[in-house]
Amino acid sequence: MHRRLRTGLLAAWVLAAGALYAAPAQDALLHKQAPAFDRKDLNGKRVDLNAYRGKVVLLNFWATWCGPCQVELPRFSAWQKQYGPAGLQVIAASMDDESTGVRPVVRKLKLDFPVVMGDEKLGTLYGGVLGLPVTFLIGRDGKVDARIDGGADLHAMESRIKQLLAQH
Repeated sequence: MHRRLRTGLLAAWVLAAGALYAAPAQDALLHKQAPAFDRKDLNGKRVDLNAYRGKVVLLNFWATWCGPCQVELPRFSAWQKQYGPAGLQVIAASMDDESTGVRPVVRKLKLDFPVVMGDEKLGTLYGGVLGLPVTFLIGRDGKVDARIDGGADLHAMESRIKQLLAQH
């Protein structure tokens, strides 16, 4: 199935096993306040989502064993450098069980944004994170603008980020 940004208010429909199903409650967060969380990053620094109000936040759920994640994360790091001064903040939540395997990947990919450890509780706050990667774009107003499941169309995502950054 082709992955796409879901920004509309209507439920997305997918064809699965020959029947039509409504997309799950994952879209329930669209245009609503992003669920708040406060966690320590891998360096022990506090990461409070509310502290980033006024910025565009790219929140990415990933794992070390996820191939598409390994493709996206370096691009997100480049965007942090390029668009950070304009108000972008990337935050990554690793859904690995332990941080010991996460640290070497973060170093290898040279990620220069906060990486927190995610868990079932955080995933549930965001409508369930069953497959990876899952990325949320959160506007300056703190509302979820888009949820992107699976390997994203990075050009479309970057385009949407630019649009969100232009909104003040």
